[in-house]
Amino acid sequence: MDVRKIVVVVEDVDAARAALKWALHNLLRYGDLITLLHVFSPAMNSSRCKNKTRLLRLKGYQLALSFKDICNSFNTNVEIIVTEGDQEGGKIATMVREIGASALVAGLHDRSFLYKLAMAHNCIANSLSCRVLAIRPPALPPVRSARTRTRARAAPPPDISTSMDFSQIETGRQLEVPEMAPPKVPYKICPDPSAIIWRSRKSKRRGGSCINI
Repeated sequence: MDVRKIVVVVEDVDAARAALKWALHNLLRYGDLITLLHVFSPAMNSSRCKNKTRLLRLKGYQLALSFKDICNSFNTNVEIIVTEGDQEGGKIATMVREIGASALVAGLHDRSFLYKLAMAHNCIANSLSCRVLAIRPPALPPVRSARTRTRARAAPPPDISTSMDFSQIETGRQLEVPEMAPPKVPYKICPDPSAIIWRSRKSKRRGGSCINI
């Protein structure tokens, strides 16, 4: 069996963690390799650029380690890649092609890079040379307040009317494997003919007999 390489995008959002859990429960096979990929924004040009870049890399690695902890209960190989790049998805696409991934799993949220890639490329799957799975966790109920309504008007969600060519999967309320009832086995009257016990007794009628099984 060929070893599949599955890349999971590491972001500090609940959707990214939900995407990893979904991949572990529904996509992972024995022997697969999961690559936790985190891309952080480059630091601005300044005298402290190197220190800031080092700090961003360290934070990204710590975030990836927290994702790796989620994988500990699964028998799988995990590698971590933390690199500097743009937030438009270009660096992620380059890394996915270099890794030779068979699937890219990412959490779908309002600021997801997948929307930007979809508007920049006619087909994301062709540009990444692999299957793309966007996992959307269940939305939390909105908080009714004047400030929330003002923010919602000021910053509307991104336009998703554009036809997206990646697979969007909406998870349920909880990421749990449902309990499966054991299959019903039809009752056999005589499972083994040699196990039949014959016993005869006299019937009420004279000269008659009855056979019980």
